[in-house]
Amino acid sequence: MTIKDIAKLSGYGVGTVSRVLNNHPDVSDKARERIMAIVQAEGFQPNSNARHLKMQAQSAIAVLVKGTQNMLFADILERIQSVLCDNDEEAYVAYLDEDADEVQYAVQLCLVRRPKGLIFLGGDLENFRAGFHRITVPCVLLTNDASALGFPLLSSFTVDDRAAAKAVIDFLFENGHRRIGILGGNLSAEQISCSRLAGVHRAMQANGLTFCPQQYQPCRFSMQSGYQAALQLFQHNPDITAVFALSDTIALGAMRAAREMGYSIPQDISIVGYDDISFAEFSYPRLTTIRQDTAALAERGVHTLLEHLAHTAAPVHSIIPFRLCLRESVQSRADKHDI
Repeated sequence: MTIKDIAKLSGYGVGTVSRVLNNHPDVSDKARERIMAIVQAEGFQPNSNARHLKMQAQSAIAVLVKGTQNMLFADILERIQSVLCDNDEEAYVAYLDEDADEVQYAVQLCLVRRPKGLIFLGGDLENFRAGFHRITVPCVLLTNDASALGFPLLSSFTVDDRAAAKAVIDFLFENGHRRIGILGGNLSAEQISCSRLAGVHRAMQANGLTFCPQQYQPCRFSMQSGYQAALQLFQHNPDITAVFALSDTIALGAMRAAREMGYSIPQDISIVGYDDISFAEFSYPRLTTIRQDTAALAERGVHTLLEHLAHTAAPVHSIIPFRLCLRESVQSRADKHDI
């Protein structure tokens, strides 16, 4: 079985088949599904001399990083690689677009590289629900909760995103903020942003606040996207006094946008982030944010995966504690007469 055979059976050209096997984005979903169905049915293994598809022994652990500009994931990845190295394990790292289907990529990766285990940094539960049954090696998902999916080969470690987001809104409310804007994420998928937004809604309802759709501006998890989204948020909501960004990278972009629009931070607008990346403590002003324990996430994830590679065990799902770090980017407005 060769790539030419796959092309003949699928009805697509050799170039299209090659792009699918290399996980190129410029292929239709229909073509990708057809070609991968044939690859699986025929048990196709790429030639060891093919470009970018070198077969290797089942030794390396693959780490799939969802999002190319997520600084939190960069910190977790560094710790993952350190723990793996301490345990004489190698890592193969792949970076995916934050809108990519990480499970579909993992299925293809298992056919090509045969990793003995997988660590997902970030993930959409819809993708896991639809395709994870095709993966046959132990896996760990970090920063999202897979406990409800019930897959015996999938463990997960995350913070309680709903509780953390609620803690942010409660904190802002206690400091006199009643008009709060939200930046980041996507409402249409089972990603971390949905859990954080659920916490926002819960806290606003509990505090008697009304959350209008125009107070929320979705965006990707990057500074550039945070900057553009914040400009729109401020233009549509000139009366907001605080912004909760669903990541620190988004918050840093929002801080730039606020200054360009003439706002002082925190005198005119307070900003809170999420993650506590290293930049948060060195921004001006220093960013109030939710701290995720990256060391605990990485260490618990790696050690659980190694244990499951050594012997069969039930999946582990655990919530890692978070902390609200109070810094300089929030100012109380309790003394303002219009609050």
